[in-house]
Amino acid sequence: MILILIAISFLSSPQLCESEPTNIKCCFSINNATNEEFRAVWIASVDNIDWPSSKTATPFQQQTELIHILNTIQLLNMNVVIFHVRPAGDALYASTLEPWSFYLTGTHGVAPSPLWDPLEFIISEAHKRNIEVHAWLNPYRARMAGATYELAPTNMAKRFPQYAYPYDKNIWMDPGSGEVQQFIVNVTEDIVRRYNVDAIHIDDYFYPYSDGTEFPDEATYVAYQQQGGLLNKSDWRRSNVNTLIESMYTRIHSIRPKVKFGVSPFGIWKSGVPAGISGLSSYDSLYCDSRMWLEEGLVDYLTPQLYWQIDPPAQSYPVLLNWWVEQSVKGRHIYPGNALYRTVPSVSDWSLNEIIRQIYITRSMRDRLALGNVFFSLSQIMQNVKGIQNMLAIIYQEKAVVPKMNWL
Repeated sequence: MILILIAISFLSSPQLCESEPTNIKCCFSINNATNEEFRAVWIASVDNIDWPSSKTATPFQQQTELIHILNTIQLLNMNVVIFHVRPAGDALYASTLEPWSFYLTGTHGVAPSPLWDPLEFIISEAHKRNIEVHAWLNPYRARMAGATYELAPTNMAKRFPQYAYPYDKNIWMDPGSGEVQQFIVNVTEDIVRRYNVDAIHIDDYFYPYSDGTEFPDEATYVAYQQQGGLLNKSDWRRSNVNTLIESMYTRIHSIRPKVKFGVSPFGIWKSGVPAGISGLSSYDSLYCDSRMWLEEGLVDYLTPQLYWQIDPPAQSYPVLLNWWVEQSVKGRHIYPGNALYRTVPSVSDWSLNEIIRQIYITRSMRDRLALGNVFFSLSQIMQNVKGIQNMLAIIYQEKAVVPKMNWL
């Protein structure tokens, strides 16, 4: 009871209410939730950020960790896990197309022993708890920076070596290659056909974040021009990404029409849009025209990564969220991504106040299809950083179902 009273006082305190911008409704009440709300968390496997805690843990230990994670998510009345199944041209599931992940077994291309399938396992256990599983894929990354393991023959960089480039210490596939695009779509189809996933999810890595050098795709672009292509290089790159997005969306829904497709792009579409916003332009740097995907209905939900605070004007959370919901002209859902990792003292040391305020600002726009939040990442919840579990237990004290998508 004391915890509840403290939390109510905390959530209703005056400093939570924003006077700017004026179109943001101020409604910080623990009772303003709805029975439909997307309450999700990313579970990152790359570099063993969230799970498994160790690539050398036994299958039983890794399964026990997943059960503990799902029990915690269930206890907090959250309803979606976005589970990282393909971090770097590999698989945390039984695939005939790609090798077993280094982050699962400690040896790239080697199956777990005794054999088990993490994706199958988490789907079964999550669905018992009324939690959705969104399978999270990185499309173009073939090996992470810092990784030194030898790539297995089935890794896409080995399948298509002419389109695999060292870039910023990663190995990155060329998005301009039709063969690479088709392979990624085939991997997606394989998951949708064989696993009872609720959605396919990809994040913000399209063309790589720049290391200050030109991405080495000149030969692919020249080949495109020789075949009669007329787009300039930037527009051609965006077209390549758009083609993949549309192909994934179409293929997923042709196989299982109810499976959702979501993307979590970098939170700024273009620097200067909307007015007063500045920062990296994902349109120009990552060749990611995420606004067009909303306008054309090529995603079922968009999770712009709004990893900034409410108040700084150059990357204001409510200003950006307000802009994103305005772009959803076809009624697609917006579930902003929230930087829970920034509450860690050694990162940004945000107060929990910041995250709580962001949740309520999102709720204030629910009539415009901002219908929930996605937290990066799981570790801060499991470690209960600054008491985040206690706060979420109050905010999410009423159960909620995942918002329905009437177009599916």
